[in-house]
Amino acid sequence: MAKQGTTPLTYLWEDRKRVLGMPLTFTRYMLGEDRIFCEKGLMNLKAEEVLLYRVQDLELSISLGQRICGVGTVVVHSTDKSTPHLALENIKNPREVKEQIHQMVEQAKDKRRMRSMEIVGGDDDGFLDANGDGIDDRLQ
Repeated sequence: MAKQGTTPLTYLWEDRKRVLGMPLTFTRYMLGEDRIFCEKGLMNLKAEEVLLYRVQDLELSISLGQRICGVGTVVVHSTDKSTPHLALENIKNPREVKEQIHQMVEQAKDKRRMRSMEIVGGDDDGFLDANGDGIDDRLQ
């Protein structure tokens, strides 16, 4: 019986880690409105989650064997201390999942009014543009 006043989580996307394209494992991946979840195990359950606004980068890899089975891996790189890299291994439609996660990350960052600054240029040229206006910040 659910607690009064709580609502069950609804997921925008769910899948299992697949073996030869079939969902035969006890590893589940879920995408919520503000988090990505990973649950592993049958008897002993280990659950991890990454807040979407903490995601810094997404990586897609599809090996030859994965291509044959119609699956791929999306790696979520985040600033989360306990889970800096969350690999969604052997999932169906990895390109579409990566794009859906990207869209949800952007929405989560917009809700929190978060934008990261990037330093343009390397140590070679000494150009520093943290605010993105195209002018070296040390000249302003």
